[in-house]
Amino acid sequence: MSTLKVTTPSDREIAMSRTFDAPRQLVWDAHTKPELVKKWLVGPPGWSMPVCKIDLRVGGSYRYEWRNDKDGSTMAMGGVYREIKAPERIVSTEKFDDPWYEGEAVDTLVLTERGGKTTLTTTVLYASQATRDAVLKSGMTSGVEQSYDRLGDLLTSPRR
Repeated sequence: MSTLKVTTPSDREIAMSRTFDAPRQLVWDAHTKPELVKKWLVGPPGWSMPVCKIDLRVGGSYRYEWRNDKDGSTMAMGGVYREIKAPERIVSTEKFDDPWYEGEAVDTLVLTERGGKTTLTTTVLYASQATRDAVLKSGMTSGVEQSYDRLGDLLTSPRR
């Protein structure tokens, strides 16, 4: 199993990369089809995603709502698609309903396939270095790693 690689390519960015044993089109589908996104993008155990809306077009929006199944608390975010080049690149904005960091972030998802394996790289550009550093200290990467573990399982499952 591949592991998550986290880097800071600039003073305002976090880049997260992982290689999956799956063709690029499957990884693309797992990011763009709500029924698949809801299966893996849920962070730590005990959370679910009751709302996942994706209007995959430039100028279209997305909305994710997570729920802690134990205590009922929720967290939600959304954004607008700025660039879409299927099946290799998506640029979108990111803003949480209850902002736990300053401003709006810009996410760039890039998928590259080599020999039937796909490397997913998400680069997040924050409003400031202080915001980027706060996000790094938040433990967000462990939630991403858990979600990517589930994504890896989903991509290799015979029943997606």
